Amino acid sequence: MTSCKVRYLIFFQYYGSKYSGVTKTPPHQPGQGVQNYLEDAIRRLRPVNEVCVSVSSRTDAGVHALCNSAHLDLQRRGDLPPFPEEVLTDAINYHLKPEPIRVIKACRVPEDFHARYQATGRTYLYRLMTGVSHHAQLPVFESRLCWPLRHADLDIEAMQAAGMVLLGQHDFSTFRALNSDTPFKSPVKTLLRAEVTVGQDSFTPHSFRRGMRCWELTFQSRSFLYKQVRRMTGAMVAVGLGRLTLSRLQELLEARDSLAFPQNMSAPPDGLFLKRVDYEDSGTVRSDKDREGATRILVNSGPQAGQSVLWVSSHFIWPIP
Repeated sequence: MTSCKVRYLIFFQYYGSKYSGVTKTPPHQPGQGVQNYLEDAIRRLRPVNEVCVSVSSRTDAGVHALCNSAHLDLQRRGDLPPFPEEVLTDAINYHLKPEPIRVIKACRVPEDFHARYQATGRTYLYRLMTGVSHHAQLPVFESRLCWPLRHADLDIEAMQAAGMVLLGQHDFSTFRALNSDTPFKSPVKTLLRAEVTVGQDSFTPHSFRRGMRCWELTFQSRSFLYKQVRRMTGAMVAVGLGRLTLSRLQELLEARDSLAFPQNMSAPPDGLFLKRVDYEDSGTVRSDKDREGATRILVNSGPQAGQSVLWVSSHFIWPIP
């Protein structure tokens, strides 16, 4: 009897500062991608088939993920049964040590399931820290996890208004950077959420912050263009600092020209997090426990009323020495 090949959907998180991005890079390249380490860890499970992890959402160098996703196929040797989902999660994490990458959850899915094309939504979070007069004042646990701004005050109402300008369906050509995929991807996207809120506290006590304040920008869409979130963040911050007017922001949006975006206005990668990836719960994405009749993994219907959306929640992992 031969073991069958099984497809899994995995949710994973990572501290992105030490990686070239999430996608795989050639072995000779100095900086490796998160995908390189995931595939190396899975190969140590000694599957029969060639290991290939298909990541749902691209993140660039320095960008973090609270929850990204990918699918992969595994066929065990001989007549060994498929890995139970929790066992697979623990096994991959064991072989990922000491990298700051963690698999949060694994789910068996149909053999034609695709993590990228069947995702119904993605949410990004961008963290700002205002009032940082010198980079040395930034708490150590905020290093590379936010964009430190010298200015203590941002016009949050103006930034919210800027988010409203960007909401809805638009040609976002001005807000994408050019790359090899540009000719093959439509610049028309529907932005469902663009808001500014007070940021969550870190491990650093307020007494050490010395006037610094954290803000979070949240963006939600089915998909995003290359560096779109960083450009939108930079533009909204420029509005908050009084360096860009709402009318000029509207003009940039209507220009539909990547080269029209002002130089040096894009936000740096450090404060950007992929927060979640959503899938429709059509009965195809289920956990072992669900098939046994126990409690389902967390289902949230908030972002898309009337639909049941699968979302694995997570907490950020701090870098491992």
